[in-house]
Amino acid sequence: MSELVRKSVVQEQQEQKIETLTAVERIAGFTIVAAAVALLAVLAATALFAQGQDKDKYSLKSPSGIAFSDFRGYEDWAAASSARTDEILKVIVSNPTMITAYKAGIPGNGQPFPDGSMIVKLQWKPKKSTEAQFAVDVPDVFTQAFVMEKDSKRFPKTGGWGYAVFNYDAVSDKFTADPKSLSDCGNACHTVVKAKDYIFHPYEKR
Repeated sequence: MSELVRKSVVQEQQEQKIETLTAVERIAGFTIVAAAVALLAVLAATALFAQGQDKDKYSLKSPSGIAFSDFRGYEDWAAASSARTDEILKVIVSNPTMITAYKAGIPGNGQPFPDGSMIVKLQWKPKKSTEAQFAVDVPDVFTQAFVMEKDSKRFPKTGGWGYAVFNYDAVSDKFTADPKSLSDCGNACHTVVKAKDYIFHPYEKR
């Protein structure tokens, strides 16, 4: 084989390798793009679903006119305290306005919470843990959000606090405004702690 022919064969082999690598890179690129598009679609669908759920629950109003949307973002509020009965596990969360007031010593210093303070009592049915190596109850099914907001102008007859209950149904994954929340344990129960601005739970030490 002449030197010229040999060079031609080698050159052709190199060109074929380059074409093969280019094709592989194109396929890999298309695969990455397709995967990215699919991931974005999933994330977008998840976000839209979450927004739809929020839109549904935040459109609710209690019989007394308290809007669930007043408490938008409560899912990420700081925990102030917790409580437990035989049937319910409770976590009490507060908005930043109320947390700031707590940390300033309210209501222990005799001062009332400022308007704009909000508190949400999140409630679950408990269950026994099947994983812990000791006896402990953990949250099972979420059932209810009991809410309070301070607005002295709107609620002058109840110490400035408004109360509402929003029930959650796990089967339908829907919240509803409790039709009986006007007679629920709201101000009638909280008057026993009037001296603490109607709030049972202090900001617990941590």
